[in-house]
Parts: sequence; structure tokens; C-alpha cells
Amino acid sequence: MDKIRLRSLENERKTISEYGMLCAETKGRQRFEEECLIRTAYQRDRDRIIHSSSFRRLKHKTQVFLSPDSDHYRTRLTHTLEVSQIARTIACGLSLNEDLTEAIALGHDLGHTPFGHAGERALDAVYPGGFKHYQQSLRVVDVIENEGKGLNLTYEVRDGIACHTRGKEADTLEGRIVKLADKIAYINHDIDDAVRGQVISERNLPREAVCILGDSKSKRINTLVCSVIENTKDEVCFSNEVQGAFDILHEFMFERVYTNPVCKSEETKAISMIQSLYEFFVQHPDELPNEYISIAWREGTERAVCDYIAGMTDGYALKTFSKYFIPSGWYK
Repeated sequence: MDKIRLRSLENERKTISEYGMLCAETKGRQRFEEECLIRTAYQRDRDRIIHSSSFRRLKHKTQVFLSPDSDHYRTRLTHTLEVSQIARTIACGLSLNEDLTEAIALGHDLGHTPFGHAGERALDAVYPGGFKHYQQSLRVVDVIENEGKGLNLTYEVRDGIACHTRGKEADTLEGRIVKLADKIAYINHDIDDAVRGQVISERNLPREAVCILGDSKSKRINTLVCSVIENTKDEVCFSNEVQGAFDILHEFMFERVYTNPVCKSEETKAISMIQSLYEFFVQHPDELPNEYISIAWREGTERAVCDYIAGMTDGYALKTFSKYFIPSGWYK
């Protein structure tokens, strides 16, 4: 059976470019484990992420639009899958390690809060030291999952997850691809959702960006992906022309969607709710589930409360808030 994994490692040596990361050259895991007989280490990481509780909960977490009535708006899970698809396409075009790229992409948002970036801002304001979802994603795979033992992922996957948004660049090109694929995915699916929600129309998109990137979601994604493949050498990047068009489109979305009162009118309520839950559990740590009480013993109450709330889905946060703050009816 071990020959299957060895065959995969040999195929990597034959197909991955000199710029890619070979699984055989991984810096390894935090704790030693025997190798899987069938899967490479990066394939195993991908599977661990997919089978994790945090990954499943992404389907009930906001992407941009809070609690939309329609089933067709993106959630944090569908966003993650779109990032994974785009990132793998780029990795394939550049002859990089697709398994590593996919594992990073699937794990990059595991630490995201309920109610999207509104929830992130809420925790960032009250948790000592601040809160960033990319740091929490790494904490999820290192500490929280698997009953506190973590998923014990390889260094390269962990590095890519931690570096997918801000701060230092990932050590691997695969990790840097995920960072750019994240941007390609969200700008295009957010346009799609905003059009569906009648916040904007395709006609509103800035002409100078549309002329370069394309007049449909599929054309824009194709232009952006091809530009990355054509222009990446030592660094993952668009051409100057495409980068300029992307920046114009992003500025438009920031003004017309990301800060639009129509889209964001409920966010202040979500922030208030998250912060009320945080204050409540800090004052009543005995109300935390057992696994988070264990974290409180080891790392302090505020750390445990932050982990608990960050892991909530939108619906569970609403249900929990209702339990502690909304009076129930009394019946004789």
C-alpha cells in the first residue's frame, strides 16, 4: 500500500516546477506521526480540514450579506470552495503543488467569526490584544480542533493559512497563490451577490475596469487567473494593467457595497450582540461548554470566550443571545 503514496511523491518530482513545494521536502508537523500508506502529507492535511467541525460550520456563517432570505447568496463555505477552485487552477497553470494549495485554501477561513467581518470587528474591539480571523484560523487547526489536540498539520499549510490576508507573505508560492485567489473570489462573488440583491447592477461597474477585466463574472475571473499565470515568476502577481483595473473595481465595491447602509444596516446589531455575548461569558465562564472551560483553565477566561464566540455560526449566536438576553414567555 505504501507504494501508492511513494508513487504520488514521485509524480510530484516529475511535474512540479522548481518554484513549487515538494511534499517530500516539507518541514513536517508539530508532532511526529507515521506517514499514511496512501496519501501524501498535504493530501492528508486537506482531508483533515474537510472533515473538521470548523469546516462544516462555515456553511452557516455570513460572507457579506447577513442572513439573506435567498439560498443563492454566498456563505463562508461557498466562498472557501470558490477560493480553492481558483487557487488550484492557478497552481496547475504554474506547475506548483495543487494539493498544498488546496489544503491552504480550504483552511484559510476556519477561524472566521459569525456575521462576517462585522463579527471580526466586534471581537477585535473587546478581546485583549485584538482579534484577526487569519490568526484564529491557525489557532483552530493548532489548538481547538480534535478535542483540543489540533489537526497537527504540516508547516507549509499552517504558514499559508496564517499569511493569507495581511502581514508577512507565505513562505511558499502556493500560499501566496491562495492569498490572491481569495481576492479574485470575493470581489467577483460579491459583485454577483450585490447584483442579485439589487444593490448594484452590472451596468454600474466602472467602465475602465470592465474594459480590461470583462463584462461578466466568468470573464473577469478568467482574465485575473490568466494574468496571474502569465506574470508570476518569483512573486505571485497580476500584470500592471490588470492590477490597476482590479484596484478600481475594489474601490467601487468598497464604496457601493462594503460600506453601503442598505447592505450593512444590520451590522451594528450583530456587533452589539457579539460584544454582549463576550461580556456575558467573561462574567459567567461556568456557562461555557466543557471544552472551552478547559481552555479557560489553561489560557484564561477571555481566551476561551473569544474561541467559543468565534466558532459560532450566525444561527447559533442568535440562539445563544436569545437564551441569555431575551425573556421567555411564561405559561401556567
